[in-house]
Amino acid sequence: MKVELYSVGEVFVNMVFKKTFEGNPAVEAHFGGAPANLAIAVSRLGHRAGFIGAIGNDLLGEFLLRTLRINNVDTKLVRIKKARTTLAFVVVDEKGGKRFFFYRKPWGETADTMLKIEDVDFGKIGEARVVHFSGFSTSHPPTSETVYAIAEYALEREIKVSYDPTFRDDIWHSKNAAKEAFERSLKLSSIVSLGVDEMEEFYGTTDYRFVADKILGKHSNVETVAIRLGAKGAYAKSRNGREAFKEAFKVKIVDIMGADDAWTAAFLVTHILEGIDLESSLLFANATAAMVCSKFGAITAFPRRDEVEEFLRKQ
Repeated sequence: MKVELYSVGEVFVNMVFKKTFEGNPAVEAHFGGAPANLAIAVSRLGHRAGFIGAIGNDLLGEFLLRTLRINNVDTKLVRIKKARTTLAFVVVDEKGGKRFFFYRKPWGETADTMLKIEDVDFGKIGEARVVHFSGFSTSHPPTSETVYAIAEYALEREIKVSYDPTFRDDIWHSKNAAKEAFERSLKLSSIVSLGVDEMEEFYGTTDYRFVADKILGKHSNVETVAIRLGAKGAYAKSRNGREAFKEAFKVKIVDIMGADDAWTAAFLVTHILEGIDLESSLLFANATAAMVCSKFGAITAFPRRDEVEEFLRKQ
């Protein structure tokens, strides 16, 4: 069975501190990395996904590889490096908010930034219908140049290229570097999916219609812009002028980790892989994200296709 969507970029272990650093905080290890999460979400929603990235030759790398395979993600393009697996430390505050800091470049070299162009079998990518990449993965070479090369290869073959900025200021040398990578990535994308934080960071506004028009107006290669608005819902606009907005479903929020990745996966599955209209795709993506937010544990909360459809029937 051919891979329909390849997701490329970072994969790491989230070390989640359940309490503040006072006393003896409990720590849990979770699977992480936005494009890797997305690949698992696509697989859960009934489509064949593959992941392209690098892990370390250690126990944490084995954990990541095993998790991808358990979730039926194709791992033929995952490379094992003689390095430590990347770590993300997540601190949860009293209100449930999260702060991230990373053990990887620029603070130390770890596996996810070590993917080289020669590590990639481009022939396999040419068989896919969609390639997705994250802005996080464009922060440091050689992985950044590898990701750009994959995006260029896909566009040349009329494969849809999906991009999500996944901005985390801790991994960048400077905000200017992040903005330059953002603009370079937009030039290589067919579908752009971003959140409120990225709108504020790169455009200084939360006016989602303005941002969508700005991207579509400047980058003729971009076909669709989809914007996640958190508790407000989601908006999307296509180059043909069609646009849609759907309010978020009201659920009790337990954990938002992974909800953005699941949302983007659901949107790509419905609107791109299945050709479903914007409104229905937003509705399905909002439902998927709501289900993730109502449970704890990121990928363990990612729903199957039938579960999302059952959720929608009950609304």
